[in-house]
Amino acid sequence: MMGADRHKLHEYADREALAEALAAGVGAVLAGGLATRGSAILAVSGGSTPRLFFETLARAEIDWQAVTVLLVDERWVPAGHERANATLVHRHLLQGPAAAARFEPYYTEGLGAPEGAARLSQLFGHLARPIDALVLGMGADGHTASFFPGADRLAEALDPATPRLFEAVEAPGAGEPRVTLTLPPIVEARFLALHIEGEEKRRVLAQAQAPGPWEALPVRAVLRSPRAHPIEIFWAP
Repeated sequence: MMGADRHKLHEYADREALAEALAAGVGAVLAGGLATRGSAILAVSGGSTPRLFFETLARAEIDWQAVTVLLVDERWVPAGHERANATLVHRHLLQGPAAAARFEPYYTEGLGAPEGAARLSQLFGHLARPIDALVLGMGADGHTASFFPGADRLAEALDPATPRLFEAVEAPGAGEPRVTLTLPPIVEARFLALHIEGEEKRRVLAQAQAPGPWEALPVRAVLRSPRAHPIEIFWAP
């Protein structure tokens, strides 16, 4: 599968329709995992874009008690911090039926991000892989997860052969230090979605799908990864 064939674009008239469609797709994948294995794993991203999607998915009538929710990446800030992705997930996803899901926070008091990433790689080494459903966002700078242009350990995080599940990164555009899933567990997810909204991000996506170095637009590393199934791209104006 080469070039644009690796990507399947779903366009919607508005963000409400996108949220409904993405939630339906993710819910179906989780239900499939629950039916075949008795459990399922969902990995989600932060930022303002996924809030409506989270609130829609939270109403899905599935066995949330058997679902583990992970973060694709996290700012290395204490629990309850306003900028923590965990706070966003608690407020908008772990509500209603989805409140029964098992959520795995990443921050550990007393550890820096590099030590935290090493600990998380060991701690989650037992998790069933591949992840059932993983939803990425994308910034206007072409970052996804915490793969930021200019990040200090970007090459390590994007190494397709890395044995580490998590990497710590610092970058000019990242604000706080962060921990992120590395490239391998992201691209091996059964259902991998890229959720973007607005004309600016549509233009960035077009640039990322064109030839060029992945260092400039790190989302290219994800978009160019070989997969058995396309990356599902969800976009609304």
